[in-house]
Amino acid sequence: MPRPFALTPGEPAGIGPDLCLLLSRQAQPHVLVAVASRALLANRAAQLGLTIELHEVDPQALPQQPAAAGQLYVWDTPLAEPAVAGQLNPANASYVLNTLQRAGQGCLDGLFAGMITAPVHKGVINEAGIPFSGHTELLAELTHTEQVVMMLATRGLRVALVTTHLPLREVADAITGERLQRVTRILHADLHSKFGIAQPRILVCGLNPHAGEGGHLGREEIDIIAPALEQLRGEGMQLIGPLPADTLFTPKHLEQADAVLAMYHDQGLPVLKYKGFGAAVNVTLGLPIIRTSVDHGTALDLAGSGRIDCGSLQVALETAYQMAAASGR
Repeated sequence: MPRPFALTPGEPAGIGPDLCLLLSRQAQPHVLVAVASRALLANRAAQLGLTIELHEVDPQALPQQPAAAGQLYVWDTPLAEPAVAGQLNPANASYVLNTLQRAGQGCLDGLFAGMITAPVHKGVINEAGIPFSGHTELLAELTHTEQVVMMLATRGLRVALVTTHLPLREVADAITGERLQRVTRILHADLHSKFGIAQPRILVCGLNPHAGEGGHLGREEIDIIAPALEQLRGEGMQLIGPLPADTLFTPKHLEQADAVLAMYHDQGLPVLKYKGFGAAVNVTLGLPIIRTSVDHGTALDLAGSGRIDCGSLQVALETAYQMAAASGR
């Protein structure tokens, strides 16, 4: 059995604590430790009308057997101030970062096989005077990782991104041969080492409509993308493309693919979210640790209501378990 997994509930005023509690109603196949405020979880359980036994654990002596249904292991991480469902409080920004740092460092130290994260609220952390751009950047800094890759996955489809959160007018300039090769190497390596795929087969989107139409609709495919892919094929990678994005996401192409590499955020993710919204997972590739996350936000308006779906968190857990098994953690 792999080492325990860390679960961070994210923004305390959001639905992250609710997700952790609702999920704990069913037994998990592996030891799962919520790195969170025990008081927060107890208060939210009472608000939701849930009877969940919260067992505080020592990180240096973590349990070896999964918790039973209706129980949750907790590495108590105190809040600065009591949290109210739906009401952001900048005073608790440091609490959110503490949970992430504890979980991430625990993975580096070998305490955890991987970490699963519920959504944070970037705005309130920045309002607290703490520069913060997201989970990915924090974990990259913690693990001293220069380059990471964002990949979203749902059952039957994985989509990785060459560029992520850029204005559309900046995307073309950001697509360089060097960047494309760096991202592709990370994607290929992690599909092999963390997903157990011996020879990953990756479909690569073109940047322009019709993949440039032979240069009539843009030359990025001819001048940048195709030469970069050809060099990578020389390293033994199975890369198909650049292909027109409007026809790539069809069964004929996808049925034999292990992943799709999209050039920008809204090229690949709308398709994936249409296919698996509520049951998709965000995976950070390139890190020396395993990190998966839900594909949705904090949903402040639903916190404490009980009207939420745990599907994305369940898929995030399952993906982390599979990655740990494939990489022998």
